[in-house]
Amino acid sequence: MKILLAEDTLDLNKVITSMLEMQGFVVDSAIDGAQALELALSNGYDGIILDIMMPKMDGLEVLKEIRRRNIVTPVLMLTAKAEVDDRVEGLDAGADDYLTKPFAMKELMARVKAMTRRGSQYAAKEISFGDITLKSESLELICANTVRLSLKEFSLMQALLLNQEHPVDTNYLIEHVWNDETDVEEDTVWLYVNFLQGKLEYINSGVTIKGEKGGSFQVVVNE
Repeated sequence: MKILLAEDTLDLNKVITSMLEMQGFVVDSAIDGAQALELALSNGYDGIILDIMMPKMDGLEVLKEIRRRNIVTPVLMLTAKAEVDDRVEGLDAGADDYLTKPFAMKELMARVKAMTRRGSQYAAKEISFGDITLKSESLELICANTVRLSLKEFSLMQALLLNQEHPVDTNYLIEHVWNDETDVEEDTVWLYVNFLQGKLEYINSGVTIKGEKGGSFQVVVNE
């Protein structure tokens, strides 16, 4: 598998590159946002790691541009900031995951493996419910309008649709959508449920997600 790594701290860039290569990944390395964007637009990758704070273009700008170009490659954001607002901004811009510095290299490797594995599992099939269709190949949620989902949003919506006949509790979702991650809490699930609810409203769907923070969730059709 091939990874694009964009990290402007040279020593950290070299360490991450070496660790990824030891795990069998082929790595293209960039030291600023402009170089990262050029590589992302001209090559195919199984995963992209973007530092948020970079010269020329920051990671969020790079992320927004590749999503605008309909590049659906999974993206893991690295940030030195721990505030929730920074995490939300990255996730809302189309990131699939984030990791706050400083981090353990073992944790980064686990996140990258999980991200690329999930990205390779999506078959070209559709799931329909009510007036929506979830397309695995393009990660699109379709109704009157169409919106692209991040990998985690897709995984969460897929889990809800596959269990549409009954509520799915938060612990189940943590285990099955965030199965390789150790720092996921009920707040994380609630954040993504809200992301999905906003996208259902955006596409003018009659489908909604019922449930409360920390409890169970179920997709239903509004009457």
